[in-house]
Amino acid sequence: MSWAGGSGTRRAALLVAAVLGAAFVVVVAVRTPWAPLPTPPGGATPLSADAGLPVEAVRRAEAFVAALRPASLTGLVLGLAVSAVLGLTPLGSRLVTAVGRLVGRRWPLTVLLGAVVLVVVGRLVTLPLSAYGEVVRHRYGLSTRSWPLWLRDVALSTAIDAGLTALALLALVTLARRAPRTWWAWAAAGAAGLVVAGSFLYPVVIEPAFNRFESLPASQLRTDLLELAADSGNPVQDVLVADASRRTTSLNAYVSGFGSTRRVVVYDTLLAEVPDEEIKSIVAHELGHVANDDVLTGTLLGALGAAAAVALLGWLLSWTPLLRRAGAGSAADPRVVPLVLLLSAVGSLVATPVQNLVSRHVEARADLYALDLTGDAEAFTGVQRRLSETNVSDPSPPALWQWFFGSHPTPAERVAMAQDWLRLGER
Repeated sequence: MSWAGGSGTRRAALLVAAVLGAAFVVVVAVRTPWAPLPTPPGGATPLSADAGLPVEAVRRAEAFVAALRPASLTGLVLGLAVSAVLGLTPLGSRLVTAVGRLVGRRWPLTVLLGAVVLVVVGRLVTLPLSAYGEVVRHRYGLSTRSWPLWLRDVALSTAIDAGLTALALLALVTLARRAPRTWWAWAAAGAAGLVVAGSFLYPVVIEPAFNRFESLPASQLRTDLLELAADSGNPVQDVLVADASRRTTSLNAYVSGFGSTRRVVVYDTLLAEVPDEEIKSIVAHELGHVANDDVLTGTLLGALGAAAAVALLGWLLSWTPLLRRAGAGSAADPRVVPLVLLLSAVGSLVATPVQNLVSRHVEARADLYALDLTGDAEAFTGVQRRLSETNVSDPSPPALWQWFFGSHPTPAERVAMAQDWLRLGER
């Protein structure tokens, strides 16, 4: 096997990747609530395939996902295939070389512009499938976006993605040119730092680019929500309302950021459609994330995962046959950009089911927290069914789909958990 660079450096990169990967596993094992609720006497409540939803709502959800899932899978496969073609054939390196000629072969501009072009190409290839998905969401009343707004959202998200990717790749190539043996260590530390900074800044930098936020107006609901937060031991200064109705009819709330940027956000659609008791249940769920520092834990896991991935990247980019196939000489060569994008895409794909496995258990713990805080299983069950029906969610998706893509417990699982909670409370 042919390798570029010293064998000691290669072994060090692989060792660091393994150590960071082991640390990631330890944090996952310790911080993930694998069994947030004990099994009640007599066994867990059997799952109801329809989660108690009306037959028509279940049929509508099944038709919706049947129309959308093939396009989603096709987009995933097509995007990966395009990345593979650009990263593992001369096509990608030739494209970067051609871009370099336009900027006088200055390597920093070649990296920046090459990365932007490759990200945009990947986005354009899957754009028709994204447009089809938007058509389906309009057909089922889930999307309220005008096509100009949709195009604006696509352009803005692509610009942000391309810009951040280009800057990250410029940093990587710069480090590889200045520290050929240890660039991966510096890059791994930088990647971890960027994850932390991104998680902290996302609520105040990225979110406002897509939504406007206002404080929940003075009302009995606002008073109740602030009191609920105080009762939880995690008081918040404000509850923000996002103007989600410009884009969707779906119902949602979330918590983002940490420290001084932490905030609880509810969609304006939630306020328009949902009874106050059910809104309290939703906000109590979000307060569960605050109480358990879920955003902070997710940030730590993201930082460890990013650092491990970059160290592994350092090991892979010392493999001469892989570099030769990509048409690049080393990690310091601007033509390595397509290969790095491919390896990043593969890494993201592999990480998805792991991230979602952890997420489902964390979300289940937040559900339990909401039940304990409000003591209202009826409101919890009601809002889970309302969310499923309004958001056109399949109450019982296929097991393989849920394993790979499911970031939350299914509606059927959440309703059954509420029943288990009630049974345990009756002991």
